[in-house]
Amino acid sequence: MIYVTGERLRPYQVRAAVFDTRWRGVDPVQVHAYLDRVADELDRLHRELATAVTDAERIRQALRQWQSRHNTCRPNSRHLQ
Repeated sequence: MIYVTGERLRPYQVRAAVFDTRWRGVDPVQVHAYLDRVADELDRLHRELATAVTDAERIRQALRQWQSRHNTCRPNSRHLQ
């Protein structure tokens, strides 16, 4: 069953997933091995996202500093013609 929520899926949630067993159902060992792979991938993606957010903030700060240093610069009127 798929649950749609506003929260992002976390690796620990995938690892803790429990499924009902049915007659002639899926192999629980295979299911948990697959869930471990999915959880590892989610973990990697969350780390990459955190790095990207940090990098984006660093770039925003650098742009603000650059803009502050150059806010008094005016283009030469000769170059505008």
